[in-house]
Amino acid sequence: MLQIQKNMEILSNLTSKFPTFLLTGIPGLESVHVWISIPFCCLYAIAFSGNSMILFVIITQQSLHEPMYYFLSMLSAADLGLTVSTMSTTLGILWFDTVEISLNTCIIQMFFLHGFTFIESGVLVAMAFDRYAAICDPLRYATILTNSRIIQMGLLMILRTVVLIVPLLFLLKPLNFCKANVLSHSYCYHPDVIKLACSDTRANSICGLIDLILTTGIDTPCIILSYILIIYSVFSIASPKERHKVFNTCVSHIGAVAVFYIPMMSLSLVHRYGPSAPKVVHSMMANIYLLLPPVLNPIIYSVKTKQIRKAIYAVFSLQNKQR
Repeated sequence: MLQIQKNMEILSNLTSKFPTFLLTGIPGLESVHVWISIPFCCLYAIAFSGNSMILFVIITQQSLHEPMYYFLSMLSAADLGLTVSTMSTTLGILWFDTVEISLNTCIIQMFFLHGFTFIESGVLVAMAFDRYAAICDPLRYATILTNSRIIQMGLLMILRTVVLIVPLLFLLKPLNFCKANVLSHSYCYHPDVIKLACSDTRANSICGLIDLILTTGIDTPCIILSYILIIYSVFSIASPKERHKVFNTCVSHIGAVAVFYIPMMSLSLVHRYGPSAPKVVHSMMANIYLLLPPVLNPIIYSVKTKQIRKAIYAVFSLQNKQR
């Protein structure tokens, strides 16, 4: 009888609907986590200051109250959300070796992490449409992208995110977890979590696939189609100088698309086809996926967009005069 009770206790510890997961820092480098936290803190500081500055200048500078910059402010807000959603767990591991996280906390983190990822993908599509309207139909640009329409597009991105994310995360609640609940990253990532379940995860996988199709599967072709139409329109312009000028307005957006989609697809491929890859590869890809867009987007837009540079310079000049 005593042995049966012990076996039941072991089974209840191994199989749980309310498990505690163990997050992973940088595998093999646990002894130098404190030193590794220094570059992470620098990257977080760049992401925070860069995106906050972009938001501030767009809100305060009347000259930037145009559709292109409204969408850029949405991109910066999404990047700030992505940064905040993982910063606490990542720095908690590197500074205090706090690796435990409950399922409920994990679900909350995934809601914001995947939610801001979906929103950012939607914003990149809206920015591609903005470039298409500005280049291919400039005479109707102001009537196509009115303030009310931009607000509607923003609300649609949020609605799509909530409708897709909520069922995906609710499907995690009935699952039992009976493996060593060690996650591959310093944050909760949906494909990483369902791999640890010992219940049937077909519904989770189908829901995840549907979400992928309705986000990346739609957004990526829309962006590609926009640029095909833009290229077709630009090559009808006779002057090479004008072509260069028009293409130059798209460089920042192309850079933002690249730094968002390339790391995301690379991480998905590592999860799908690289289970035998070293754990440090999984960890580095996961951190690059989330840190690269928030860090690089403000730099790309500040360097390549003259109006943003002027606005930032104006803000700093005003502060210096006030002193």
